[in-house]
Amino acid sequence: MPFDLILRGGRVIDPSQKLDAVTDVAFSGGKVAAVGSGLKADQATEVRDVSQFIVTPGLIDLHTHVYWGGTSLGIDAEEFCRSSGVTTSVDTGSAGPGNFAGFRKHVIEPSQVRILAYLHVSHAGIFGFSHRIMVGESEELRLMNPIEAAKVADANRDVIVGIKVRVGLHSSGTSGAVPLDIALQVADEVGMPLMAHIDHPPPTYEEVLARLRPGDVLTHAFRPFPNSPATAQGTVKKAVLDARERGVLFDIGHGKGSFAFKTARAMLANGFYPDTISSDIHQLCINGPAFDQVTTMSKFLCMGMSLADVIAASTENAAMALRRPELGNLKPGSVGDATLISVRQGRFDYEDVVGEHLIGDRKIVSEGVVIGGRWWHPN
Repeated sequence: MPFDLILRGGRVIDPSQKLDAVTDVAFSGGKVAAVGSGLKADQATEVRDVSQFIVTPGLIDLHTHVYWGGTSLGIDAEEFCRSSGVTTSVDTGSAGPGNFAGFRKHVIEPSQVRILAYLHVSHAGIFGFSHRIMVGESEELRLMNPIEAAKVADANRDVIVGIKVRVGLHSSGTSGAVPLDIALQVADEVGMPLMAHIDHPPPTYEEVLARLRPGDVLTHAFRPFPNSPATAQGTVKKAVLDARERGVLFDIGHGKGSFAFKTARAMLANGFYPDTISSDIHQLCINGPAFDQVTTMSKFLCMGMSLADVIAASTENAAMALRRPELGNLKPGSVGDATLISVRQGRFDYEDVVGEHLIGDRKIVSEGVVIGGRWWHPN
């Protein structure tokens, strides 16, 4: 079968294959066709010289809000993904069972970027957050809609990857962990993983972790005090270590209020790396401090994670969390997505959500993407 596209001569880093080599990547029929040196093109093959760039599997941002126009938090997925090197944007609870149909018809289906979703257990998802209005949807238990959530999740398994719930003082008020318990029932009913947001107590970090099952995701995992996973002495809390041991996954979900350098330094110093790096991009943080996925990845690169580990946390590991093994790798037969990045040297100012600045010497920059085996929006 002739190749539709060959990326020629880039440094290919695919952690799923423990691959880090200068080689070619070819695509055909919307899938990865071959990885190797000197792949041959015919007259119909588009060949791109990417020798100045690093080629990775298509980046997966496990925590985004892309219900543009349907919620005040929503950003435009295509515009964001083009600038951030993301080929799969995972929306985390923007929509609930009451409005998911509109999200699917008007945003997910027309999108050239792949959009997957965690369905919120609350009827209308995250409907009350803007620069002026901030109402936690989990504060009002009358909005919890487990029966319809189970029906909608079951009917949309092609794009819904799990159930989302937000708990914490800003999200669930004095309801504590009750919305989490309701969401876990839905996740059990439909056989899907859960993603839990956590902010200020109640509930505590430990109370949330105690309820999570193997394969469930705790997002905002490296958040600042209160509800930090690190102790005042700079060690990792025992409940966090126990949760990882039984298979709970820890996601960054940077966002507007959920990532602190102080926490990250403590966790990384103890060898506790995030399973997944995600931006939690939305209208309130796209202009800072999160900005995008590659900026979030850059922060971890500058804090000592290897480039391969940073890429793994945005590709292979994210695909595993989604239970979508066809994503996040460049193995022949996998989905034909790839991201081109460069790592620039210099002096770069990064900021966390509490106002601390870190001057880093490297910055990951998106240089282009392949989606479905085609160069997307050619320059």
